[in-house]
Amino acid sequence: MPLTKTQKKKILEDLKEKIARQKAMIFVDFTGLKVKDLSNLRKKLKGIGNEIKVAKKTLIGLALKSAKLEIETKKISGEIAVIFGYQDEISPAKIVYQFSREHPNLKILGGIIENKLREAEQIITLAQLPTREELLARLVGSISAPVSNFVNVLQGNIKGLITVLAKAKT
Repeated sequence: MPLTKTQKKKILEDLKEKIARQKAMIFVDFTGLKVKDLSNLRKKLKGIGNEIKVAKKTLIGLALKSAKLEIETKKISGEIAVIFGYQDEISPAKIVYQFSREHPNLKILGGIIENKLREAEQIITLAQLPTREELLARLVGSISAPVSNFVNVLQGNIKGLITVLAKAKT
């Protein structure tokens, strides 16, 4: 059953509102993906403050055009869903990339990060980067490694001296 004009206007306004407050948008083709799998993706995204929206290409194109983002959605093949990242730019890319590895029917088509169109390869590269927490842990490990190694070396000398003294005593 086709959508009425009022339903289309409501969807368009909803898309415009989501585009206005997003930090990242990722376009995916979900052709052949089961409804259950799409629901699981929706739950994963919602759990970290992101969202997926399925709409017609023309409505997505109109919403993007009103936000001064020129993307021709009609040239994209397949069924399109837009993933909106509200918290940060990387978390939606990571979740979609992991999900697309488990479900090959979900294909990353590209996205918009910092109001610039990005190719699918760039989104995948971004998704493969370590998280901020992982990078901070590596940094702390790199900073503390020389100190802890120095302490271990000093302890080794003291342990050796105690061993020699203990053997000399007996």
